[in-house]
Amino acid sequence: MTEASPGPEDLLGGRGAAALGLTGAAVLNALPLPVLTIGPDERILHCNHAAESFFDSSARLMQRRQLRDIIPFASPIIALVAEVRRRSSSVSEYRVELVQPRSGHERSVDVFATALGDNGEAVVLMLQERTIADKMNRQLTHRGAARSMVALGAMLAHEIKNPLAGIRGAAQLLEQSGAEEDRILTRLICDESDRIVRIVERMELFGDERPVERGAVNVHGVLDQVKRSAQSGFARHIRFIETYDPSLPPVLGNRDQLVQVILNLVKNAAEAIGADTVDGEITLSTAFRTGLRLQVPGSRERVSLPIEVAVRDNGPGITAELLPDLFDPFVTTKAQGSGLGLALVAKIVGDHGGIVECDPVPRRTTFRLLLPMSSARDGRESVVEAE
Repeated sequence: MTEASPGPEDLLGGRGAAALGLTGAAVLNALPLPVLTIGPDERILHCNHAAESFFDSSARLMQRRQLRDIIPFASPIIALVAEVRRRSSSVSEYRVELVQPRSGHERSVDVFATALGDNGEAVVLMLQERTIADKMNRQLTHRGAARSMVALGAMLAHEIKNPLAGIRGAAQLLEQSGAEEDRILTRLICDESDRIVRIVERMELFGDERPVERGAVNVHGVLDQVKRSAQSGFARHIRFIETYDPSLPPVLGNRDQLVQVILNLVKNAAEAIGADTVDGEITLSTAFRTGLRLQVPGSRERVSLPIEVAVRDNGPGITAELLPDLFDPFVTTKAQGSGLGLALVAKIVGDHGGIVECDPVPRRTTFRLLLPMSSARDGRESVVEAE
């Protein structure tokens, strides 16, 4: 005789994991998304581990509360639950702004709700925070911007550099025979011509589509090289803090390009802190994360991005208006900046199949890279020697 699996009436007959049955509770707790079961009296019958973490509260405490205790009364989620009961069917709503009453923490979530049981009085809620989805959208936008720079860079290299050489040469000839007050203007022409050439040369990097050799890279060796270079030059007045995961596996990438990316981020951090700041700090950190996968450009393969490299500074921060376009070409807050540094970072990281994002908290701006892990051809984890 086989034992019957728990039905909807079992879920409504009690509270907590016991109401779901051992198998049901194990499945829900294994889900990475927050799941809540709401009873007819709006009380929380069950929540999985992800929901406990999301609402920063234990299951035992949450089961003593009603839905309005953890979600504002005016939230669309309350109306969504009522609509599910009225229709006895599934309803979804996207980009719902959720402010938790106790902590005041604001998040953007997608909400999926469905009726539970024949009478539909109990409702199951599943929340998906928009962070991961927005990461994907931003990364696709950054890649598109970088691709548009490929054609633009090649065109500018041909159409601008040659005429600029003639303009600069003419200015130098005028400087030799001109008066002292005129030499100031001719020197300005030469300096500005040189600056435009430097911008064009940096843009040419976007058009470099040659395949780059990639392999197992010890990212801690890359960070150490960048730190030593920065401390001997532009960041000698800044204190560096290192928070590394010593068990981190190697990155699948190109060492020189990764040095270029992280050096660019560290230089931006140093410039944000300022040359006159006495308590400037840059934190370099690594960590191993799971759960994020992204499609590799030019392939249907989806790779995991478990390796996190972060550069954090205690500068004034980035304005909210600038953030959506931060990785686009020619977007900069520097008076003498070209606005191509972060665009190039986005291109290189995208070519690695990774993600770059910015967390613009005031006095704690963080640029975070999520990169693929290197594996041997037989699928085993690669190992590199310490550098």
